[in-house]
Amino acid sequence: MASKKFLQLIPNGRFTILNLGDMEIWDGADMALLRETLTRLIKAEKHRAIGVDMSHVKYIPSGFFGMLFDWHETGVQIRLYSPQPNVCRMLWFSRFFEALGNNSYQLASQRPDGCRTGYSVNGSAAGHSAPVAKNKAVARAGH
Repeated sequence: MASKKFLQLIPNGRFTILNLGDMEIWDGADMALLRETLTRLIKAEKHRAIGVDMSHVKYIPSGFFGMLFDWHETGVQIRLYSPQPNVCRMLWFSRFFEALGNNSYQLASQRPDGCRTGYSVNGSAAGHSAPVAKNKAVARAGH
């Protein structure tokens, strides 16, 4: 029998932080729980500043960032706290989140200046390379 997953809500100043505990991999059920919780907090309870504790998460379904961006476009401030290195290397994360300090990141509408994507076009680590220009074409995977 599978154990029931719980979501903890932690008030932190203006932000309400969602914590899924020590789960390293989020699946579809976790995403549904997050979606339901965010909808309730934002629409019914009128929260305008939401955070997600990412300290244990090593894998995120692709829809997670899109869901956050959808809420961000409605005026909700979104922060991620303590993301693991492999989450920080995800293209969506490196492209749209800016560091605030204390291992927290804010979702921005546009890519912050000087933001690195984590990898160069040839796949090597880009830790020492120059920032990618905003108007450059993005390489896409083959068909």
